Amino acid sequence: MARIEYVRIEDAIGMPISHDMTQIDVKSGYKGARFKRGHIIKHDDLPVLRSMGKNSISVLHMEDNDVHEDDAASRLATRLAGEGLRLDGPEEGKIALYSEWNGLVVYDAESIHRINEDTDWIAVTIPNKVPVKKDEAVAGIRVVPLTMREEQVAKAESAALPITVFPFHPLRTALVTTGREIVEGRIRDAFAPKLVRKLAFYGSTLMEQTITGDEKEEIAQAIRSFIDKGAELIIVTGGMSVDADDRTGTAIAQVSDSVVFNGVPTLPGARLMLALQDKTKIVGAPACVVHDEWTSMDILLNRLFAGLIPTLSEVRRWGAGGLCRKCRSCN
Repeated sequence: MARIEYVRIEDAIGMPISHDMTQIDVKSGYKGARFKRGHIIKHDDLPVLRSMGKNSISVLHMEDNDVHEDDAASRLATRLAGEGLRLDGPEEGKIALYSEWNGLVVYDAESIHRINEDTDWIAVTIPNKVPVKKDEAVAGIRVVPLTMREEQVAKAESAALPITVFPFHPLRTALVTTGREIVEGRIRDAFAPKLVRKLAFYGSTLMEQTITGDEKEEIAQAIRSFIDKGAELIIVTGGMSVDADDRTGTAIAQVSDSVVFNGVPTLPGARLMLALQDKTKIVGAPACVVHDEWTSMDILLNRLFAGLIPTLSEVRRWGAGGLCRKCRSCN
């Protein structure tokens, strides 16, 4: 097992440093490795070491079965870094994983839990299945001691499953806005400008919008027309409630091969619907998308633009964490 020997800095001149040594400068706001692992201590380093509060340094004597903190962190981070992630480090036994593009981060949470069962490891991530931007930190690895045993590292490696960032791809998106009151000009549609802003985040644009009345056949025909024009994603707003004159859901089901789900345990936006017609995704958007900035539709759009179709069993688990704390009322 590794043995640590402490040597006065005056006696350590000419010796290599066995680990990164952190310096914190409150005045400048700097925090980082002032001396890197392997640095040979010189006489000129002594004042700096004293300013860091170091009167002695640790000399590490490792055995064959020992793994240095930097090497352990590198090995685990390499196993965790799936498609769309790059590594930064190691430094001070730490490695950060950054996204290489805009996309949706996806990982197995149980894998992270299994790694952290060993208290010598610190593996942290951002929340699962959330959008990230290019160069955003997604995860971090930290080794607590200066060395780990080979069996500890191997066990963590076996538990590690890749973290992936699924890139967002632009989809040809069309909007069907339903409502006789909008057709007749009594009110203006407020959702299209908001949708355009949301689509821009995914690198997409709105190809076209159609406004229809509330009749099922009229809505169904508008959807079919966009399918014929090559729309990859069709969003239909209005008429998704349970009132007798709300027919959007039945119109979507009529033109689709399958309905993935109709209703989600999420607020605002419980009346969200997803159906598929060949490769076209058809979303029935609840009325709250007009006035609430965050709804269940945003959760769904994150997945669709990342090329992921959520299953019914996955959707039924959205309830845990599915209440937006900012909303006061929703449909």
